[in-house]
Amino acid sequence: MTRMKASDFDPRVLKLFDGYVHGVISRRGFLDRAAAYTVGGVTAAALLESLSPDFARGQRVTEDDSRLSTTYLEYPSPQGYGTIRAYMAKPANMDGPLPGVVVIHENRGLNPHIEDIARRLGLAGYLAFAPDALTPLGGYPGNEDSARQLFGGLDRDKTAEDFVAAVAYLQAHSDCNGNVGCTGFCFGGGISNMLAVRVPSLLAAVPFYGGQPGAEDVPNIEAALQLHHGGLDERINAGWPAYEQALKAAGVRYEAHFYEGANHGFNNDTTPRFDEAAAALAWERTLAFFAEHLG
Repeated sequence: MTRMKASDFDPRVLKLFDGYVHGVISRRGFLDRAAAYTVGGVTAAALLESLSPDFARGQRVTEDDSRLSTTYLEYPSPQGYGTIRAYMAKPANMDGPLPGVVVIHENRGLNPHIEDIARRLGLAGYLAFAPDALTPLGGYPGNEDSARQLFGGLDRDKTAEDFVAAVAYLQAHSDCNGNVGCTGFCFGGGISNMLAVRVPSLLAAVPFYGGQPGAEDVPNIEAALQLHHGGLDERINAGWPAYEQALKAAGVRYEAHFYEGANHGFNNDTTPRFDEAAAALAWERTLAFFAEHLG
């Protein structure tokens, strides 16, 4: 079966879907409004199903890849929710401690796609550490709609502390050499920006289409930033001019990349919004950036 692409959908449907997955409109709201753009007997429900993730098709590195050692573990978050579950991936044949990368999921918790991202970083030679913000609510439930609903029940301040604690845990881990960066997607991109503000010892942050911190917080950033944006992502990109102005004023080291014709979520290869060319270039840049700043 041919993989559907963003260009196969009316742009107005993609905008409605973006609103749905970020809680701006309900599932019913999406279905009712998307019905106006259906053709050829395709239903709004079928559109929604087509836009939803297919984790098996997007998997790049299998769970049992012999080149990797993977495990689930728990780490303390005393200022957050207490104890958080996370997924760790590292090369099977390590030769001493490695630089670490905290991998931060979208607003659905630690789903199979984010675990796959962690394995990709493990194969690249990093100690990849992917927390599940939904741990206090039972963890990722195995269903994207349920995960989004659960996500709305989190205390965002406590969740932020859970990711701050993740950086500290990884820095002190026996398999880590202390050099730690982070990357995240959508919600995780916003958390990556937040960590750059909150954690002075963070060396590098690579947010993908993430919400920006307030201009007043930008002078606190010590990490080097590499930011990735879909050119069609009006919602996130609206905050970029003010963020860039603040970054320049504070003398923060940063580089920003906009991918023409790419949508929000362009790096997620489990959905039609995936843009293969943009994602490949962004990942190449990400690995080069981590190599430069984490060693």
